[in-house]
Amino acid sequence: MPRASIRIGNTQVKPGSRETIDLPLGQLYTHNPITMPVHVVHGKRPGPTLFVSAAVHGDELNGIEIIRRVLLRRHLQRLKGTLIAVPMVNVLGVLHMSRYLPDRRDLNRNFPGSERGSLAARQAHLFMREIVSKANYGIDLHTAAIHRSNLPQIRANLDDPEVMELAEAFGAPVMMSSDLREGSLREQASAKGIKTLLYEAGEALRFDEVSIRAGERGVINVMRKLDMLSPTRRRKTQKQPVVARSSLWVRAPASGIVRMNLALGAHVKKGQVLGRIADPFGESQTEMHAPASGVLIGRSELPLAYEGEALFHIARFESAREAAASVEAFQSTHDPDANEYGEPPIR
Repeated sequence: MPRASIRIGNTQVKPGSRETIDLPLGQLYTHNPITMPVHVVHGKRPGPTLFVSAAVHGDELNGIEIIRRVLLRRHLQRLKGTLIAVPMVNVLGVLHMSRYLPDRRDLNRNFPGSERGSLAARQAHLFMREIVSKANYGIDLHTAAIHRSNLPQIRANLDDPEVMELAEAFGAPVMMSSDLREGSLREQASAKGIKTLLYEAGEALRFDEVSIRAGERGVINVMRKLDMLSPTRRRKTQKQPVVARSSLWVRAPASGIVRMNLALGAHVKKGQVLGRIADPFGESQTEMHAPASGVLIGRSELPLAYEGEALFHIARFESAREAAASVEAFQSTHDPDANEYGEPPIR
């Protein structure tokens, strides 16, 4: 029995075809229409439906490039099931290069939204109705906030065995069992029984080649795990990602100029100097020490800080050395100078 078509907005996508659909979001105050672009690949053969979303925060750009590369994969010609890819959920945020919508609301705190609510609520409602409600699984692509960067990591409900399997398949070096944030896309998708991973990697308003490569491979790996794509013939030995049992932020003890000593992914020992903060003349200087051993999974990229500002994010593991080895293997695998990609790496 042939598969049924899938309907997104006013467009029917037939089995064995792919379509780019523009979901109406209303108008700008210049009277120009604005739409949310959605790409649907509807396979001939039955299988699950996976949504992949990016730029829920409009300044988080890595996911846009990840989705572009995934959609160029020739493997999709033999797709089982359906891929719904949305590279710019918060289109207005992308236009303004802003995390937020023009009314300063955070779209990722307004799900499931409402048809007659605020601008954020209306867009969240549209996304839930037209995208999330059609899916069985989801991957939401993010970066750190402005002037911060994150080591590639998966955040998910790792107490769910199926979610844990998908998180392991994704292949990020670090996995964190993360609480659901009220009003977030992941919370509302999970409430509907849609198993969802959140991928965090890189910095806002910047492309990062390693984060993009890891994200592209991760999405494809999850699709293979779901049997949407055939398994790869190449067998690469790859270290298993490690689960962080907790994490903590190290905050600036004073306002000043920050000099950081460690890069993302570094193995941190308890008491180790993470960096120094000083006045502009260097006449007074304070060292910042790691309160626990672990791996540096996030940090500020701005050398200016106010007292109390979060500067270093350290994830704690049963074995920090094992975690550091996993990160090192990951970085080697996703080396920007590797030649397996058809396009030159982004610098």
